[in-house]
Amino acid sequence: MTAVTSTGSGARVHGLQRSFGDRRVLAGVDLEIAPREFVALLGASGSGKSTLLRILASIDREATGDLELPQRRSVVFQDSRLLPWKRVVDNVRIGISADDGRRRAVAALEEVGLSEHLSAWPRTLSGGEAQRVALARAVVREPELLLLDEPFGALDALTRIRMHRLLLELFDRHGPATLLVTHDVDEALLLADRVLVLRDGRLAFDAPVEIPRPRPRDHPHFAELRDRLLKQLGVFDTDLLGPTNLNNETT
Repeated sequence: MTAVTSTGSGARVHGLQRSFGDRRVLAGVDLEIAPREFVALLGASGSGKSTLLRILASIDREATGDLELPQRRSVVFQDSRLLPWKRVVDNVRIGISADDGRRRAVAALEEVGLSEHLSAWPRTLSGGEAQRVALARAVVREPELLLLDEPFGALDALTRIRMHRLLLELFDRHGPATLLVTHDVDEALLLADRVLVLRDGRLAFDAPVEIPRPRPRDHPHFAELRDRLLKQLGVFDTDLLGPTNLNNETT
């Protein structure tokens, strides 16, 4: 992989390719995320969405192509990935200098509404609380690029709504360029400035979401864009048990 690390914010990818054996998952992806832009990435199961995110996070280093990425990047996964032997505040401060690590961790936990759980053990948290800690651990580093891999996929509907609001508050406050990988079309439309569809190894669809936040689902443009996205994904309302959520991805 050819990677150019930038001191600026945002991200640029050109000609990104990734194969697993004889199977090519990414076949020349070109992508740009502007500073302070929130981008959502959709795609069918196995289309390579999470693979692309892991490459941007430098977790997957086997791809080829050119990348220009900021130095400060944070990732939030569907699993909170908290260390069970560390208390909540110590999970948040991992990798932060000892001089001000605790102060910054406490401030981040206050931002996500968990100031009363500083000394709690991860096993005592609900799923939503654990993901709040994961968000605090991400924003405490003041990332220039925030990468979200289905962070709310395992949460119940009401908790997801609350987490959407929290994420937008954090985005407005900290302003990182953001990439959200999701299977939920409505989630993408509610949160993102721009929505992409990954298909056949390339970005096949790219559209802005020009609806002021907070976004009502009954807005005409919301319904129109939702229909276009479902067609791009090869899915129609009558095909879905849950109208906007696609199957889990393994790649």
